[in-house]
Amino acid sequence: MKQSFLALFFLLTFQLHAQSLVSSRIAAGADAQVAFGKGTIAPSVSYFQLLNVGPKNQFSVGWTARFGTFYGNNLDYITAPARLTRGKTGLYALNAPLIEANIDTMQFGRATLTSLNFGLRAQVNIGIVQIGGSADIFGLAFSSNRRGLYRSSTGRFVRQTSLATDTLSLQGASVAAVAPRFNARLLGDNNGGTLATEVFVRVTISQRVSAKVGYQWMITEMKAYTLNISDNNDRFRNRMGMPYIGLTFPFFN
Repeated sequence: MKQSFLALFFLLTFQLHAQSLVSSRIAAGADAQVAFGKGTIAPSVSYFQLLNVGPKNQFSVGWTARFGTFYGNNLDYITAPARLTRGKTGLYALNAPLIEANIDTMQFGRATLTSLNFGLRAQVNIGIVQIGGSADIFGLAFSSNRRGLYRSSTGRFVRQTSLATDTLSLQGASVAAVAPRFNARLLGDNNGGTLATEVFVRVTISQRVSAKVGYQWMITEMKAYTLNISDNNDRFRNRMGMPYIGLTFPFFN
């Protein structure tokens, strides 16, 4: 009987010690936040799990899963593929004249997208303050069909019908589009789909909740149902920068 009690005691001691090591090395929790800009709002919830490293666990790195929605009004989506936004003059600049880069535009009176993405997160822990950032890497996106006003920088739009190839002038014409299903971060204009990158500062209020503020860069993408075969393009992208506020609910630290 004494041997059984001793074995049980050592087992419990080892288990408590292991749990202590795990809880000190791993931090996990959930974020609830909302980003907002001119005519846009993007609420999201996310789960994260981080490995604490360095002296006194000053650094944390890990992964995150984010479920978010994006609502925007009167947004311009421009030609997305890198093969079209890069030319002899280099990477297409946001402040360059659209006509010089042959960048077409689709304007949506309303855009609504939902995404589920997985990504990476890192932060520095300074007492009750954490400074960090995260980036979506891959995931899925969903949206209902939307109609956008198509504006061609060259005034030329060529489509293939079942009977012939038509050359149309689609300045202000209504074209249906939907969000591409897959999201992937491939750097620069090679990115595809709906992806967010953010930086943040978080302050611990109690063991159960922290307050968070930050800035989020979001790209959303729409794919037209009608392909312009003059440049073989049906993808259009919007870039948006927005501040956000949120709360974090730690699971264990």
